[in-house]
Amino acid sequence: MGKAKKDIDDRFKKFGTVGFTATTKVNDFVTHLEEGKVTGTRCKNCGKSYFPPRADCSRCLNSEMEWFPVEGNGKLVTFSRLSFGPAGFKEDIPYTIAVVDYGDYKVFGRIADGIDEGELSVGMEMTTRANRLPNGQLNYVFEKA
Repeated sequence: MGKAKKDIDDRFKKFGTVGFTATTKVNDFVTHLEEGKVTGTRCKNCGKSYFPPRADCSRCLNSEMEWFPVEGNGKLVTFSRLSFGPAGFKEDIPYTIAVVDYGDYKVFGRIADGIDEGELSVGMEMTTRANRLPNGQLNYVFEKA
């Protein structure tokens, strides 16, 4: 008999409004979201932080990464209200995307539902939280701190 088929770790298909990637080497990211935590990765060799999480460091090419929580407050760098969406996101529009700076890393994502664009200003403090979509998929969103 041949080898048993290796189980495929496809947890990443639970992430996002539209799943463009089913498998990745950082599937624990999805488990963390299920636990209500947003996480990034940090290189154990050089200390570079990554969000979205990476399995390999682009600075020193090391593959020894550790998870860290995306917590506390970051500063809103920029935001934009989208009136047109790419394939798979047309039902979501309008929505607001943003970049929040946590110092060692920046996070790109959506502003939480219920926050009007008029309430936002560059430089304001924001937090990032795990979010479950109505269809059961997982993502993360920004809220006012």
